[in-house]
Amino acid sequence: MATQAAAKPAKANILQAINAAIADAMEADDNVVVLGEDVADPEEGGVCGVTKGLSSRFGDARVRSTPISEQAIIGAAIGASLVGFKPVAEIMLMNFTTVAMDMIVNHAAKLRFMSGGQTHVPIVIRTMTGTGFASGGQHCDYLEAWFAHTAGIKVVAPSSPRDAYGLMRSAIDDPDPVMFIENLPTYWAPAEAPEKGHRVPIGKANVLSEGSDVTIVAYARMIQEALPAVAQLAEAGISAELIDLRTIAPWDRETVLASVAKTGRAMIVHEAVTPFGVGAEIGSVLNEELFGKLKAPVKRLGGAFCPVPFSKPLETAFAPQTADIVAAAQALMGR
Repeated sequence: MATQAAAKPAKANILQAINAAIADAMEADDNVVVLGEDVADPEEGGVCGVTKGLSSRFGDARVRSTPISEQAIIGAAIGASLVGFKPVAEIMLMNFTTVAMDMIVNHAAKLRFMSGGQTHVPIVIRTMTGTGFASGGQHCDYLEAWFAHTAGIKVVAPSSPRDAYGLMRSAIDDPDPVMFIENLPTYWAPAEAPEKGHRVPIGKANVLSEGSDVTIVAYARMIQEALPAVAQLAEAGISAELIDLRTIAPWDRETVLASVAKTGRAMIVHEAVTPFGVGAEIGSVLNEELFGKLKAPVKRLGGAFCPVPFSKPLETAFAPQTADIVAAAQALMGR
């Protein structure tokens, strides 16, 4: 067993929190392994250094840089999980999950069901995405709705270092496959550092601010856009309740329904394109369950229905911004 890591600092960013969560899980359980393109230290711990230091600390047998083959990464992770390991597999960018869709959707997601519950696939698929770095249409998509639509996969998307650590620990503990979505532009912003061993339950949302006029549901980077929007709305006399979904599948129906039953108005904000997205699912459930209590139609606010533009001005216009959230909330209030 490796020696215990140094005490956590008062502040940490999401990148550091994920690194610490994986390290602490590896320290606690020798069956936790890491694999993916360039994840070992000779390759600097991945393109952003999320796994930096892990191979030096735990050895090359437990932290393996793989060939550039998403199918091989996920296939090896599934195989390892079937013989008792708990793989954390990195797919560098979320768009690249498309190369391994057969492995993820037809194997990882279904083996437990197909085996009558005898076989579990405890893998975590780490992947990053997000607009803001002009990475172009093949590197920035939020594809969470694809995986949330697939029975057998859990999908999480943290917005803070504390949640990133806690959700990663819970994802590694989980007996089923978990898609762990990281937002590249939020990697380096410091915030409260998590305590060692902290867990965030999968499937439990977080009410970041309480309000009485409108409910805003968001996750990942859209929380960073929604927080200042809530403050601006308060200055305009609108009390907004902000819910960080944290887990997309299964999403916390009880918390969201209770909030919207109270406010009577709801807006779902995500960076993924608007049609057929998470907002559509949540909005449908709200209409089914709370139709008589809604004071206005449920609002979806998402990305434009097009590939993510490379042009910086167009990329900025693609995804919802704070001003868009404020304007949409005001419209829900009839202002």
